[in-house]
Amino acid sequence: MAHDVSEEFAVLLGGLVKSKAAVIVEGKKDKAALEKIGVSSRMFVLSRKPLFAVAEEVAANYMAVAILTDLDEEGKKLYGKLSTSLQRLGVKIDDGLRNFLFKNTRLRQIEGITALFK
Repeated sequence: MAHDVSEEFAVLLGGLVKSKAAVIVEGKKDKAALEKIGVSSRMFVLSRKPLFAVAEEVAANYMAVAILTDLDEEGKKLYGKLSTSLQRLGVKIDDGLRNFLFKNTRLRQIEGITALFK
């Protein structure tokens, strides 16, 4: 990974850690991986909860959210549905880190995010 890319990653990650945004992930492994790199609080795991219930819970407690579903077909579908629901409920979507991962890395599963630190 080029220096400026890893620097940009660090800035985006730091911004997410410092922000008051919630973070939505697909599963426990994704949550564990993010915790390892410093994103610890405010995390919502989708596992078996209806998407509308997650969206309502996030909207009731947060003004902004980073949706870090996987970057595969299923993750993109989940992202689309969550993004639409949350925006309808007045929550701002923080896409910085997700867009960066998509454009600048080969990462497609959030649980593999720790590999970007090697």
